[in-house]
Amino acid sequence: MVKKLNEVKSAEQRTKSTKKLKPIKTGKKVFVPKREPKGILKVLFAIGGYFKGAWIELRQVRWPNRKATWGLTLAVILFTVFFFALIVLLDFGFKELFNLILK
Repeated sequence: MVKKLNEVKSAEQRTKSTKKLKPIKTGKKVFVPKREPKGILKVLFAIGGYFKGAWIELRQVRWPNRKATWGLTLAVILFTVFFFALIVLLDFGFKELFNLILK
């Protein structure tokens, strides 16, 4: 890994010092440095890189099966109903309390 980084750095230094891009032999493979995109292309490459990384991460997700999905959906619905009832009861209780105080 360190050797490859050093080779990449030396390749970058070579491309900065000379305008031509020359292939560099790194073991079995030939490393051809790419030109740095400029202007709008740089932004487009950054956006494309973001979506490529997001797609790679999505492929690594361990998705739940149908049974687990329904169980989690039921849990969300039950918690929603519980907290809805709690807020309605608290609202009603505070309303009655303020009506008693203000009369």
